[in-house]
Amino acid sequence: MTHAHWLQDFETEAERRRRREDPPWERGAKLHPDVAKSIQRFQVGEAGDGANLIAKAAGDDTYLAAVKLFVAEEQNHARILAELLGAAGVPTIGQHWSDTVFVKLRRALGLRLELMVLLIAEVIALRYYRALRDGTGDPLVTEVAARILADEERHVPFHCHRLRGGFPKPVRAGVFGAWRVMLLGVAITVAADHGPALKQLGVGRREFVTDVLTAFEAALQ
Repeated sequence: MTHAHWLQDFETEAERRRRREDPPWERGAKLHPDVAKSIQRFQVGEAGDGANLIAKAAGDDTYLAAVKLFVAEEQNHARILAELLGAAGVPTIGQHWSDTVFVKLRRALGLRLELMVLLIAEVIALRYYRALRDGTGDPLVTEVAARILADEERHVPFHCHRLRGGFPKPVRAGVFGAWRVMLLGVAITVAADHGPALKQLGVGRREFVTDVLTAFEAALQ
């Protein structure tokens, strides 16, 4: 797909989201305390304004427009996660150390390397929201997680498209090797930090890490 195709994809999704009703927040939700804490942390991670990424995308108007719509989708994730927490009587949190570290790392890099770090977060999100969708018996939680997962399944190939062919052959092996090491470290950290919630959702830490690594390799194909 070209950047124009991706822009059309995001525009189509934006219009569909505009016409789609929100989940029935008035139904309420039941969250295990460990799962609630985990969602709070992911909600913080989804809540960035994307200004740094948008600034780095300048220079290609079509890609820039697609990035802005991508950021809007991420912000919508933060919104519906906050609504979900509210439906369960759980407050949002202002910050979490993992998001602070992640944001500082991304902002210190150029566009290509920032996208590599961002892709790690997106691949981890794929497994997390699948666990949240499938591991809870609460209808509202399942619906919210399914909506976010559907977006993440589009985001991963979007970033891969931009990164594909972006590294000269002499350095590609080294870059991809370092990328995999970083992914492994982040996946292990997330599995440890969210381990109690993952357990409640029926996913072991080792399984989570293995699935993330598998999804990452599939994304790079």
